[in-house]
Amino acid sequence: MAACEVCGNDYDMSFEVHAQGAVHVFDSFECAITKMAPVCEHCGCRIVGHGVDVGGHFCCCAHCAREMGATQIVDKVGAGR
Repeated sequence: MAACEVCGNDYDMSFEVHAQGAVHVFDSFECAITKMAPVCEHCGCRIVGHGVDVGGHFCCCAHCAREMGATQIVDKVGAGR
């Protein structure tokens, strides 16, 4: 068993995430997201998907990117999808 580095839970189904030369141990995806997911620089939510890069600033969606001044970003292209 290994203790989660976020909540400290010593769990028999903990898992490791290897990223950028470091190894992290978590007991849930919730704790992994809390520790590792970037934060939207406009609304403050955790970016779990791809997100949007606006000149080196990270946003969770096109709406937040537009709120930060991006003009060419859209949520989807085309109608009827």
